[in-house]
Amino acid sequence: MSVLEWEVSVPIKKQKDIKYFGNLKKEVIDSGICSHCGTCVAICPVFGIQWADKPISFPKWEDECIDDGVCVKFCPRVDYKPLSGVGNYTEIIAAKSKRFGGQDGGMVTEIMASALEMKLIDSAVVVERDNKWKPRIKVARGAKMLEDEKVRGSKYSFADALPGLRDAMKTAKKPGVVGTPCMVSGQRSLQKGVQHYKKVQLVVSIFCMENFYYNQLVKFLKGKGVEDLTQVTKMDITKGKFIVTLSEGNEITFPVKEMDSIVPSGCMVCQDFTGVESDVSVGSIGSSEGFSTVIVRTTVGKKVIDFIREKGTADFADADIGAVEKSCNLKIKMHPFPKEG
Repeated sequence: MSVLEWEVSVPIKKQKDIKYFGNLKKEVIDSGICSHCGTCVAICPVFGIQWADKPISFPKWEDECIDDGVCVKFCPRVDYKPLSGVGNYTEIIAAKSKRFGGQDGGMVTEIMASALEMKLIDSAVVVERDNKWKPRIKVARGAKMLEDEKVRGSKYSFADALPGLRDAMKTAKKPGVVGTPCMVSGQRSLQKGVQHYKKVQLVVSIFCMENFYYNQLVKFLKGKGVEDLTQVTKMDITKGKFIVTLSEGNEITFPVKEMDSIVPSGCMVCQDFTGVESDVSVGSIGSSEGFSTVIVRTTVGKKVIDFIREKGTADFADADIGAVEKSCNLKIKMHPFPKEG
């Protein structure tokens, strides 16, 4: 078996008299608070922890786990204390890329492309989709690689961004990554304690209320009349409605509330709507149609936005901070922790 060695600079405390993955399984996975972020997959030295379209697993952990404890140490849901709110920022703006169309303003793509062009990063780990809307990881080495329409827009099901980042770092010296707030927390956890992950130069979060397992989402949408996902051109959530746009222009719309039965339990304890630990957060809430709301949090994030302004590759406008705060508060209300009941 191939073993990946990490330089871990933080102490690890064992909580139970079983192997460390047994701890993680009991305290996080079996308890229902795992976010499916993939942090444990990205750090497992024997590549035994599996990320798939189902809960995280390590089928042979009792035999193959080498009991080094990194999965427990870096999991954001161990000793979980939910993050929430808008978070710290230097500015909140609305923006629209002039060269990349997208779900709204195309600013996630614009930010990653610009970071590549300014050589802040040498690889962008992003999520694209296949023709049936199943997410998959793409590593872009240049801005041209981000022009594919399958890279842009929301996919609404889990993607293995952190395991993808691990693979990208076999060759990347200065990677950047896009993920949901839980993935951002996982990356920051790794970045604090593992020298290898300190190479990551840019972390972009997308706004996220909830996410779904792909197979459950497909089954649910089929029940709503979406028989052929290859005919879907866009999925969107706005004003409490899930909207599926088909190639002929028809829309299938229903209340997001009807999807409660397929929301993973790990999402139901997450209160971080914007990804408060990122360098830049991007979403549609708080901007007019066709624009993205961009929350600039760090010096690194500001460098990228200033580069975009200088190059003139995006239009800018004011964002409604109150609308973002309202969604942040709604997520806290919807996702209490500790779990009720």
